[in-house]
Amino acid sequence: MGLTYEFDWGVLWRYPYGMWLLKGLGLTIAIGMAAWIIALALGILIGTLRITRYRLLRWFGTAYVEVLRNIPLLVQLFFWFYAGPMLFGETLSRKINHISGLNIWVSIIGIGLYTASRVAEHVRAGFASIGRDQYQAVLSTGMTQIQMYRYVIIPYALRLIIPPLTTEFLTVFKNTSIAMTIGVAELTFQSYQIDADTFHGLEATTGAMFIYLILGITVVKFMNIVEKKYKIQGLVGR
Repeated sequence: MGLTYEFDWGVLWRYPYGMWLLKGLGLTIAIGMAAWIIALALGILIGTLRITRYRLLRWFGTAYVEVLRNIPLLVQLFFWFYAGPMLFGETLSRKINHISGLNIWVSIIGIGLYTASRVAEHVRAGFASIGRDQYQAVLSTGMTQIQMYRYVIIPYALRLIIPPLTTEFLTVFKNTSIAMTIGVAELTFQSYQIDADTFHGLEATTGAMFIYLILGITVVKFMNIVEKKYKIQGLVGR
């Protein structure tokens, strides 16, 4: 006799499983948004360092990108969670390991640092697409190098690279699923918990995929609005 599988889609909203998915979604969004803030701020800084005329800063920016971009995110999360605290010595390491929600903080920082290396490359590409004459024109107004980047070059470059930044913003939320490997109860983790509790893994993982799909579409639609508002006519468009 063959085994038959009885579908039960009600598991997706029946108490407490529906609440598990909602809690997982909330944590996914929170981690993704916090990591994106780190990635965008640090990525702009590192990307700027990569094209500066100061060799030491340029070397640091290049080293950051090449190291973090080429090591898998999963390996980086394992390093920061299991080995990272040891870098601060035995006493401080114990205190760090007792921080409430340490795995969540590690996920935010780890995903943020990793994504920053990718954002930095897009920022550098944005700078490279700006003609040298534009740099000289800004400096001719009497601005300093710092003022030039802060008020003109960086805002201009960011408007040029909105499409690739959209991809990175979306990827941040998808990468939060990797955080389950260090015990973070985000959306993917919760779907596996439902599977373990009800043996309805097909419904649970399908539900999680559908939620990720809606989340991804929402992110892309939001970034499309941003792109339409800030795009430079004739240079950026889909």
